[in-house]
Amino acid sequence: MKKRKQRKTIMVVDDESDVTFAVKYGLEDLNPKLNVIEANSGRRCINLLRNGINPDLILLDIMMPRVCGWKTFDKIKENSSWDKIPIVFLTCRNDEYTINRGNKLGEGYITKPFEIDFLNEKITKILKQKRGDGSIER
Repeated sequence: MKKRKQRKTIMVVDDESDVTFAVKYGLEDLNPKLNVIEANSGRRCINLLRNGINPDLILLDIMMPRVCGWKTFDKIKENSSWDKIPIVFLTCRNDEYTINRGNKLGEGYITKPFEIDFLNEKITKILKQKRGDGSIER
């Protein structure tokens, strides 16, 4: 009997609804094994996590009002229930400091605008590296 592969849940956190819309429908079109959840702020992301949403990966914008991506990242990593969730920064910031910090802290850094195929490949690669305990194989 063949095991059916479970759909993977991706949370995209961005205050720009056109970005979350494009990522959600673009990824789900390319990869039917993905379920994309949208959060329009860092605060909403944390609330979804607190309410039991357990994504396999988070795409996180840096430049958001009130709670920026860096603060959201810190809150996620402070919680032992969420700290193994891989995070990819997805933002228009492209200065050297931000790119280096994003690559060091997260599982990657993608600058907007981006090709949805490239994003799908990055996500697929990260999810394949993910071990059973939720952490990333290095």
